[in-house]
Amino acid sequence: MQFHHHGYVSGEPRVQNAAGTGIDRPAELPDEMDVLIVGSGPAGMLLAAQMSQFPSVSTRLIERRDGRLPLGQADGIQPRSVETFQAFGFAERIIAEAYNIAFMNFWGPDPENPRNIIRTTRTEDYGLKISEFPHLIVNQARVLDYFAEAAAHGPARIVPDYGIEFVGLTVHDDGEFPVEVQVRYTAGERAGEERTVRAKYVTGCDGARSGVREAIGRKHVGQFAAHAWGVMDILVNTDFPDWRTKCAINSAAGNILHIPREGGYLSRVYVDLGEVAADDNHRVRQTPIDEIIRKANDILHPYSLDVKEVAWFSVYEVGHRVTDKFDDVDVDQAHDPRVFLTGDACHTHSAKAGQGMNVSMQDGFNLGWKLGHVLTGLSPASLLSTYSAERQPVAQQLIDFDREWSTLMARKPEEISDPQELATFYLGTAEFPSGFMTQYGPSEIVADATRQDLAEGFPLGKRFKSSEVVRVCDGNAVHLGHHAKADGRWRVYAFADAPPAGEASALTDWAAFMASEESPITRHTPAGADVDAVFDVKVVYQQSYEDVDITRAPEVFLPKSGPLGLTDWEKVYAAQPNAWTRTDIFDERGLSRDGVVVVVRPDQYVAAVLPLTATDELAAFFARALVDQRAPAIVAG
Repeated sequence: MQFHHHGYVSGEPRVQNAAGTGIDRPAELPDEMDVLIVGSGPAGMLLAAQMSQFPSVSTRLIERRDGRLPLGQADGIQPRSVETFQAFGFAERIIAEAYNIAFMNFWGPDPENPRNIIRTTRTEDYGLKISEFPHLIVNQARVLDYFAEAAAHGPARIVPDYGIEFVGLTVHDDGEFPVEVQVRYTAGERAGEERTVRAKYVTGCDGARSGVREAIGRKHVGQFAAHAWGVMDILVNTDFPDWRTKCAINSAAGNILHIPREGGYLSRVYVDLGEVAADDNHRVRQTPIDEIIRKANDILHPYSLDVKEVAWFSVYEVGHRVTDKFDDVDVDQAHDPRVFLTGDACHTHSAKAGQGMNVSMQDGFNLGWKLGHVLTGLSPASLLSTYSAERQPVAQQLIDFDREWSTLMARKPEEISDPQELATFYLGTAEFPSGFMTQYGPSEIVADATRQDLAEGFPLGKRFKSSEVVRVCDGNAVHLGHHAKADGRWRVYAFADAPPAGEASALTDWAAFMASEESPITRHTPAGADVDAVFDVKVVYQQSYEDVDITRAPEVFLPKSGPLGLTDWEKVYAAQPNAWTRTDIFDERGLSRDGVVVVVRPDQYVAAVLPLTATDELAAFFARALVDQRAPAIVAG
């Protein structure tokens, strides 16, 4: 990580200097604010952590609980989420405490004695094959803790306003703070007191029973499936040999999804409670824990569980629903959105595919930088309409996937024609649950795929898949994408053509354009800001790092920033061949050896692929997404 660029740092470098609204931040919820986040779940806390990087924006987060979540329900962390944790600076720490899924084993009825179960398949987990980041299990409460730390340590110093619940809202047609919000204190001396606050934007991160969703008239579309599951976090002694391995278990007595938890002893067990009668009226939710344990033992026969402690349990009916739109603007309305929905407030599904928390966090990541850009004047307000347009299709894809996975998991033995079908589906669909199949369509922030052939390994609209390069200044092999932090900046990666640094080349001409008056840097960087405040521009040369003379790299790749004007030496890279595969990033990602520019959004999704010569197209792309920061007189001239 980089620090000291604002002067010597002797303490924890992850704690950034307070700035803007983070200086003397009022403890009491103010009457007016730019962004009001309702709910401190995964989407809400990630959103707070992102907004903390925009200290000129006044952001508050209200939560009806009187403190942090002590025990979260969600626990599956997909590789895409760990990539996101890397951007927020805590991937290594959470990996160290999490359970790392190395294998998933499948169990089914013993053909010779169907009352018993036997292991039918042992599969290496998909996370090991498609990402440098692992597939983890860790309590949701710990994920929220890490995002809370990032929010509190960011320049805006955002901390949740606990003990305040959302009551209702009204969106007015005018005014600087057009969203009028009623809130109620739920704890402390003011418990029961109601008041009204106003905001420019409100984000409903308040769960499946979202009050924000109800207030803007949005509806969940879909229905509950007639199937119930008991879920419990338990500490046990058992003779089941795969107790510390993730397992899908089909037996004559029902089905179990078993997931070991962090810490070496705890496990989560999803127990199939069977179909729910039409007139049940949710009575199945009253199933006692003793019955869930008895059912689990029946399914595991001839093995057994001796439960020593139940840390938590619940019963739920599988629901697959998605909200009709993720903001407050109807299709036939012309104004920009003011209220947004994220996470369970706009999509609900079963827990067994391990998607809820993961997709919710990507909702927050998608929305956060857009709010930051609009409220700091970097982008037009129309940018906010892309949130619902991009995230609603993702939610529907999730619902479709989860419905198929849940149906396979709930089959009876007589319905299973191929014992390998579940394992085949699990591995064959791996990229979707990993979070790597999300692909946003063309818009003002995703270019069309006309030049996709120049960078086949960086598909337009999909997340930037990192690859190893060598940092020239120190010779360290690093992942190019891991240098991109969740700081709200755009990444512009210039992959050089063949000539070395300092020689005449297409890259040299491109770099000269990026330093010119027509450059996106000049047009869209606010006056007085660091040259890399909006655009983080990097270069990857084709030569080995020993053959790259960093002092001859163009100045756009050696920017000076901070009050001391210090040179950033960490934007120049070399495409060193991998010692094992003998390939470099150009080979691995199908990059043109004639050079190519890859633009990546602040939420890590590929926005544009262009040749080095297409400078006008590059400028035009950013002109759609960003506001020209130059004075009107200069623009007119």
